[in-house]
Order: sequence, then C-alpha cells, then structure tokens
Amino acid sequence: MKNLVFLFVVCTLCTVGAVGQVGGGTMNSQAHALVMSGNPQHASQTAMSAEHSLIGNSTITSAHGERPLWEVMPEAPVVPLGDSARALRKEHAADKKAVIVWSN
Repeated sequence: MKNLVFLFVVCTLCTVGAVGQVGGGTMNSQAHALVMSGNPQHASQTAMSAEHSLIGNSTITSAHGERPLWEVMPEAPVVPLGDSARALRKEHAADKKAVIVWSN
C-alpha cells in the first residue's frame, strides 16, 4: 500500500512539472535584433560636492602609543644547524646497532 501511495505521489509531481513546462512562459521563435541601450548622460566637469562622513553619527576613536605585535611577542629559540647536526650524530651513535651484518 505504501508503495502504491509513493508511486501515485511521484506520478502526480511529474505530471505537474510537465504541465508547467508546456503552459509556462513561451518564447517567440522569431528572430529579433539585439538593441543595446545607450547612456544619454556623458561625463562632465562639475564642482566637488560637500564632504560627508561615511561613518554616520558615531564618534571617532583613536589611540596613541600602540606597539606592533612583533615587538611584544617573544622570539622563538633558534638552534644553529651545526648544533642540531651534532645532537643527531650523538643520537645515532647511541642507537642500537644490528647484530647481523650481511655482506654479499
């Protein structure tokens, strides 16, 4: 019974969609020329307008003495490349070595 109701709803929606396509706004198949609308006003030189605020009626807030973030942030510790290489060499020497060495 549920399948039959579902099938009926789907068929009804498909028919409504098909009727909407046929009876909807039809276009005229006659060829017509493309008409570009022009702008009758041209640029001309005029006096400048009076100044007006984009902010509106809000007050202007400013602060003095602000420091950029790069001055406040602590510097990241920089380890020289030679020190990193020496530490890796010591770790490599302390690591376990293979017991069996294969030579072909």
